[in-house]
Amino acid sequence: MEVLFQAHNAVISDRMKDRAARGLQKIVRRLNRAVDATVRFNQDGPRRRVEIKLHAAGHRNLVAEGESRYYGPALNTALTHLESQVVRTKGDSKHDGRGLSRA
Repeated sequence: MEVLFQAHNAVISDRMKDRAARGLQKIVRRLNRAVDATVRFNQDGPRRRVEIKLHAAGHRNLVAEGESRYYGPALNTALTHLESQVVRTKGDSKHDGRGLSRA
């Protein structure tokens, strides 16, 4: 899978790029045919924003974003949102709430 990094008004370290790529690889294991991903870092004053777009064959494009004062927490939020979308897309029975019974 190809990962494209974009920085708008931001300077991103190699460590942050590596952290984003490792997080995406972990999430992509759940999808069968991930094609590519775009990770966009944006800085606007004191706010940092990370947006992730994931393209997978046979699935709709998944988009997640996170915002925080620093890039680390913003990236974690975006990855968490993306992972929850992947779980919903895959229809994972462990997370869809069918195990709960009402009496």
